[in-house]
Amino acid sequence: MKLGTFMMPLHPPKRQPWETYVEDREAILLADKLGYREALVGEHVTDLAENVTSCCMFLASLAHETKQIVLGTGTVNMPNSHPAAIAAQVAMLDHMLKGRFIMGISPGGLMSDAEVFGNYQKDRNAIFLESINMVLDIWKGEGPYELKGNFFEVTTKKTMIPEIGQGTILKPYQKPHPPIVVTAVAPHSKGVTEAAKRGWTPISANFLLPEWVASHWPRYQEGCIAINKKPDPADWRVAKSIFVADDDKVAERYGRSAEGPYHFYFKQLVRKLVGFGGRSNLFKLDQNQPDSEITPDYVTKKLVIAGTVNSVVDQILAFRETTGDFGTLLYPCHDWLDPALGRRSMQLMAEQVMPKVKAALQGR
Repeated sequence: MKLGTFMMPLHPPKRQPWETYVEDREAILLADKLGYREALVGEHVTDLAENVTSCCMFLASLAHETKQIVLGTGTVNMPNSHPAAIAAQVAMLDHMLKGRFIMGISPGGLMSDAEVFGNYQKDRNAIFLESINMVLDIWKGEGPYELKGNFFEVTTKKTMIPEIGQGTILKPYQKPHPPIVVTAVAPHSKGVTEAAKRGWTPISANFLLPEWVASHWPRYQEGCIAINKKPDPADWRVAKSIFVADDDKVAERYGRSAEGPYHFYFKQLVRKLVGFGGRSNLFKLDQNQPDSEITPDYVTKKLVIAGTVNSVVDQILAFRETTGDFGTLLYPCHDWLDPALGRRSMQLMAEQVMPKVKAALQGR
């Protein structure tokens, strides 16, 4: 099992962006030094708490300061931009990183983003599919482009000057394109099956019950079998909110109580997904459970792994017993309310927790 990191990122909205950008960059630079294999970063435009408005721009700021870690968009929200812009920016970033790049894509889950870009209450899955298809066609083809769909049009037919390079969009460094990953949120997600049919791999979200995470693997298998590909658990990424400390009381206070940033994270998420988004099903196995019981306290205690090294190892192994085998564990970077504890947790995770988890899995 490999170790990576994932950040939405999400901070108290009263914090200044210039301050949180520095913190988020520091977390990824630390992950690179500690041997985390990859780091994926999300984006939103209309959320002061999730203030990375372009994951491509943020990752570009790390391209020449990181050494080993693979960077990824987690995710580019495809309906909210033009396919030509996405194709060009992703290709540029792939060249800056010389292929040390993963392309994460999704329809986008923040409804205020959907509204501001004019696709709220529209078929965002259809827009998403048309957009990624056009991006792939741009990379596969040559100018002048003549791509027309229901939502987008890409053409340079009238203005192409081939002998000087005008009218052609940059192709990625990786051929034919960077690896593509998709986020999996819905229990028993049909989207995972469709993604697998196209050779894309899933990331199961960190705010899902273990049983819902487990439901993604059969869907991935189904899609792989449809294209005569052997399903490999190594291709499956699973995110899980984890806090590791040197002291049990600190772990409980910072990782699970209302005093810590993990509780803040889930308080924000519950408000978005339950209070407005109608997604309370993500947090309960029994759908008859009242939404009123889905509180930040309930969700934080249910979904956060927190403790000292040995306790976290046991909790990860128990989590994996429910989900089944997967290839990469993504450690989400939450707000560093206490920077020393945030750094120490990442260090303990890489240097002590993961070696013990790997040894236990090998022993089995």
